[in-house]
Parts: sequence; C-alpha cells; structure tokens
Amino acid sequence: MLALICGQGALPGLIARNMSHAPVIAALEQYPPEGLAVDLTFRLETLGTFLEALKKRGVLQVCFAGAIRRPKIDPEQIDAATQPLVAQISGALSGGDDAALRAVVDIFERAGFEVIGFTYLVPELLPLGSVLSIRQPTEQERRDVARAHSVIAGLSALDIGQGCVVASGHVLAVEAFGGTRWMLSSLSTDRPTDWPEGGLLYKAPKEGQERRMDLPAIGPETMEQAARAGLAGVAIAQGGVVALDLPKIIAEADRLGLFLWVCEAEP
Repeated sequence: MLALICGQGALPGLIARNMSHAPVIAALEQYPPEGLAVDLTFRLETLGTFLEALKKRGVLQVCFAGAIRRPKIDPEQIDAATQPLVAQISGALSGGDDAALRAVVDIFERAGFEVIGFTYLVPELLPLGSVLSIRQPTEQERRDVARAHSVIAGLSALDIGQGCVVASGHVLAVEAFGGTRWMLSSLSTDRPTDWPEGGLLYKAPKEGQERRMDLPAIGPETMEQAARAGLAGVAIAQGGVVALDLPKIIAEADRLGLFLWVCEAEP
C-alpha cells in the first residue's frame, strides 16, 4: 500500500485522481491539501507516532507531493516516539531545501518505507521537449536560456532556488526563499527603467537534487505572472520541471503572446 503525504496546491489531488488504487492520504496538520479527504494528519512533533500509524495500515511506500512551509516546532508537543528523531528533524529545518528533503527521505527510509517520486506515478506531468507555444524564442532568448541554465548550475551547490530571470544576457533575479511568485512580482513592480526589457523565466532542478520529493513546477498562473513581470516567455528543463495542466499552460502562453519552451537540460 502507498501513502500520499500531501502538501498544499493542486498536485496531490492530481496524483490521487490518476492512481489505479486509492492511496492513504496523509498531511501535515498545518498544511491540508485541496479537495482531498485526509485519512491521517500529523505534526512534526508526532512524526514517530505517524510512522507507526502508517505501518499499522500496511503502508510500504510513501510519496510526497505539494507545497509546505517549515513549521515551527513546539518542544512541549514532542511525543516519546518522536524523541529519537528530534536531532534529524532540527537539522532538516535548519538546512537548505534539498538538504532538508534528503533528511526527510532518510527518516522514512530508516523507518522501512520505500520513498518513490510522484513522477513515477504520473509521468505525464513531465512534458516532452519542444517549443509548445505559437511564439518562438528568438536567438537572443535562446542564448538567455543557456545563460540561465549556467546560473542554476552554478548556484546548485548553495542549495538556493530552482529558477532565475535573464534578459539580454543579464541576470535580473534569482529565485530564493520567497519562490517564483515573489521573484516575478518584484520584477513587475520594481524593475528599474534602465534595465533591459523583456527577458525570460527559466526553471530547472538543482544539480544533484533529491528529485523524489521536490521538483520545480509551473502552472497556468506562472504564465500570467511572467506576463505581468514584462517577460517574453518561460523555459523549463525537460524531465526536471512539472507542468500542472499543460493544455491550459500552453493556452495561457498563446493568449498572452509568450513563448513556452521545454528545452534540454543544457540548451
């Protein structure tokens, strides 16, 4: 049996609806999924008890999907089953995103569960490489994608983000703690007048990233955010970025006059 451990957003529901057998739906108490009835809720303070509850239900595999923020730990709520995990949990919360996810994977694997990636369950979430929009990227924009790829590769060791904005060879923004939405909103309101016009959003996983739990994603709203930021298009790395409702994403790109390019890892 598989347990789908859910965060927020549309992804958990999309995965659950496309599975041939209904999974156990579990979620952090603070971050319930959208449109799914939750079978088990837990807190990090009771993670050990939650692991035992999964075993009692016959769960052998776990899959993580959806967005969560790092919850604050209340030391008074840590139960006896979770006490042996406190050091690992604290280390995960203090590290970068990928380091934190690797620590979570380690906890579940040491408890005897197989951790599988959600793209194994729904592989169609990873679109095939090509320009999917009516608008085609220009030669400069193709060079900008190559520049953006080198930026993400260079930042991978720092475990910072999974996206950046490049225009005419200039790096305008790099995704950090606030995520893609915040990064693009800052450009839509604060771009100096002497900065280059246009540009593109590029998203790709970090090199060596733990892909079973965390992959960058785009949705129809990403195209709208990119348009508000004055960008000319969006490029994503083939096989490393999830597209939530690809037909709507393409339709939004065409409506807004943006390009959408699923490019090879090294364009």
